[in-house]
Amino acid sequence: MSAPPDSLAPVRAELLRAARADADALLERARADADTVLREARATADAVLARARELGAADADAGAARERVHAAQDAWAAQLAARGEVYDALRDAVRAEVRRAALARDPAARSALTAAARAALGPRARVTATVAGGVTAESPGRRVDLSADALADRALERLGVRAETLWEPS
Repeated sequence: MSAPPDSLAPVRAELLRAARADADALLERARADADTVLREARATADAVLARARELGAADADAGAARERVHAAQDAWAAQLAARGEVYDALRDAVRAEVRRAALARDPAARSALTAAARAALGPRARVTATVAGGVTAESPGRRVDLSADALADRALERLGVRAETLWEPS
């Protein structure tokens, strides 16, 4: 015996075909939507990356500028330290020469300094010879230092900014 013809077969076939068509259309729309979302995500990622590069470059420029400032400050500090060392060496040399040549062994220089101290503080000032040459003098409430080191220091101070010519290129 043969099976009775199925009268619903065409309806089922049509429903199956329609379901497949709907599924294919839905799948095509999902793929299109996925492509759109992916393109937008790539565009957003490219924009974020470009902005990050801009910010990174700006940070690098700012960092480089800070480094240049620090380098300039370090160079200036080193130059000032070197100038200080040169000035200190000059002061030490001048003090030594004033002690050696002018005041330590010269009684006339000591007498002249004693007279200058008494002229500044009065005839009753107590004048004391210093070991390195020169004198100091005291009277009530006043003191005068005419030691070799003090005189050398004052001579260098009078040079003022002209002392800077010692470390400038010639």
